[in-house]
Parts: sequence; structure tokens; C-alpha cells
Amino acid sequence: MASYTKVKSSNKQGYKWVCTLDGPPDPVSGKRNQISRRGDSQKEALARAQKVVDDLTKHGVDAKKVKNQTFEQVKDEWLVDYAKTKNVKKSTVGVREGEIKIILRYYAKVRINQLTHNHHQNMLNDLFEQGYSQSSIQGVDVTAKMIMKYAVKHKKRADNPFVDTVIPVKLLTVEEIESDPIAEKILEKHELAEFLLAVKEHGLPMDMEIFHLLAFSGLRSGELCALKDTDFFLETNELRVTKTLYCPKNNVKNYMLTPPKTKGSIRRFDVIEDVMRGIARHLERMRSQRIAAKKLMDNYHDENFVFARSDGYPFITKKILKRMDRLLLKTSITKRATPHIFRHTHISMLAEAEVDLKTIMERVGHDDAKTTLKIYTHVTKNMKKNATERIMKEFSDILQI
Repeated sequence: MASYTKVKSSNKQGYKWVCTLDGPPDPVSGKRNQISRRGDSQKEALARAQKVVDDLTKHGVDAKKVKNQTFEQVKDEWLVDYAKTKNVKKSTVGVREGEIKIILRYYAKVRINQLTHNHHQNMLNDLFEQGYSQSSIQGVDVTAKMIMKYAVKHKKRADNPFVDTVIPVKLLTVEEIESDPIAEKILEKHELAEFLLAVKEHGLPMDMEIFHLLAFSGLRSGELCALKDTDFFLETNELRVTKTLYCPKNNVKNYMLTPPKTKGSIRRFDVIEDVMRGIARHLERMRSQRIAAKKLMDNYHDENFVFARSDGYPFITKKILKRMDRLLLKTSITKRATPHIFRHTHISMLAEAEVDLKTIMERVGHDDAKTTLKIYTHVTKNMKKNATERIMKEFSDILQI
């Protein structure tokens, strides 16, 4: 039963109506919970009070409690929960924090119960206009939707207005349609040979071992930086991957060793003998260097990293990238290459060697076949073309009959 009270107001009619309804009792104390809302008319006041009661009844949303909660405040709550989620790595939390910084530029102080579809869609459109990459926009979109889903779950609002937003898509040019994007992510045989020659002629200490291992193992650069002596089995030419290096803000003194990207990334596989011989010689040099360094440094970081600085701390991925950039300048390679290109190149090597798709995925630690399959298809398509050319050459005399 609704009850109404007339109260003074500064509106044209000089008063407003207050409608009071009984809402669902407090779930903890069981006490009566009366909901009051104002309106210029009894009908308007009733509609406002009824909406609050409906939200509490259907969704458990207490508008009074969340009235002043902003998106930024809810984000803080969500981030604490997210960081504790099983199998979420610290590096992933770091990525989410970066995406949150972008979101906060748009609606940090907007109250959580006042956010709309347009708030989020306008942000996505603006990021697109600014030239953010598709993957960056997707990351921001996913993070914002997770935070809003948390808000719904914890009764901070009744719905998630971000659900039906869409990420703008760039229209491809004719050149982009006709180009082969996979080819840009792989070093062709002659390009790899040119790069490794630059390593030999211009490389810094450890470059030879680093880039030969990347090229002929398919390691991620974070996995390479985390390698320790015990990860190499020289008697069988095998390599073990059980961890990756996470280095927030590129401060090596604050590095962390975390599990690899996925469960499938934990693996053990063989590496060609020539590369492993180079690694064996490198390990011997590193052991000698550690003995000498420990005599000179009281604070030597004695953790047996395979690729380490003079103080024992591991190389970080940014250092590998800088070394690669330096060497690329010594070549004619124009592709926008990062250390990850060696991973794709290794997959292409395996495909060209006619290794089956399942074995390739296990070797490089891919749970999802999507990336592996793209490269595999690219290489095998070329192999089929070459096969046709070989048949034509071999049987050209028959074809002329």
C-alpha cells in the first residue's frame, strides 16, 4: 500500500509528493525496509518508488547504497577480486591495469548506476578514431565489460549496458586485401640467414646463443629470459619450459617468475644439436663468470639464469628487443620484426619439414590452434604450389605429347 505526503518545494507548484512503499525486508536483519521517492505528482512519485522496489525485488539492487559509487570505485573492488582469480597471472593483471587507465579517461567519475550504452560505445568509437589497434580496443572493451558484469553480480545495478556495444572495424584497402599478412609475421629462409649472419658479424656477447635459440626453438622471449641451467638437458639435446619472466615497469630488480602463458606452454622438447652445442659452451662460460663475479660482488644475484647481466640478474624482454632492433639495422629486412617473429618462423620451419599440426602445437606450447593453423596453412599452400611446379618440370615431356 502506497502512502503519500506533500512537502514544500521550489518548483512552480510550490510542493512535491513523497510516495512511500514497503520494499523487501533487509536480508540480514529482517527489518522493515520502506522506500520513499519524490515527484511533482503522486503518479510520478509512485513510479520512482516502484522502480526502486522492483530493482530490489528482482535484482537485489539497493539504489541508496550505490547512489554515489562511481565506475572508478567499483573498478577498485573488481581489480582486487580479479587479481585473486585462479590462473590469472600478474602480467595479465598488469595488462588489465593498463586498459583501465584508458577507460578512466572517459567515465571514471560517472556513477555506476548512471552509465549507459552510449558511454561505452562513444569511448570505443573515439579510440578507433585515435588509431588504437583492433587488439588494444578489444582489450579495453573486455575489461570494461568484466567490471560492469561484476557490478551486476554484486547488486550495484540491475543490468549491463555494455553488452551490445560493438568494436568499430577498419575497412580494408585493396592492397591490404591482396597482401599476405602471415608473410609479414615470418622471416623467409633468406631473411633468417641474413639476420643470423648479422648476429655473427655484429652481435654482442650472448646474441649468437639468444637468437639461434629463439629461431630454432619457438620460445617466447619471456620464456627465454626465465631459463636456468637446470632447464637444459644436454645429454638428450632437450629443453624444458616451466616458467616465464614478468618484469613490471622493466625494473629487473623486481622481476618475478610466473607459470607460462597457458597450461600447454609447459613443455619439454628437443633442439637441433648445433644449437645445443652452442648453448653447452655458453653454459660453461656462464659458470666461470659466476664464480668470478661472486668473488667481486657481495650482492651477486646467484640464481643461475642462462642469459644474465654481470650482476646475475636475468635479461628482460625489453633488452632482447633492443638487441634485435640494433641487429636489424645491419640488414636489409624491412618487416616490423620483434623477437616473436622467430616463434612464427619456427612454426613455418616445422610445417615445411612436414611435421604434423598437433606436434607443432605441442612443441611451441599452443593450446589454441588458430595462430599455428594460419602459419601452417600459409606454408603448406606454398608447398602445394611448389609441388605442382616440380610435377610440371619432371613430366614436361609427357605433357607435350
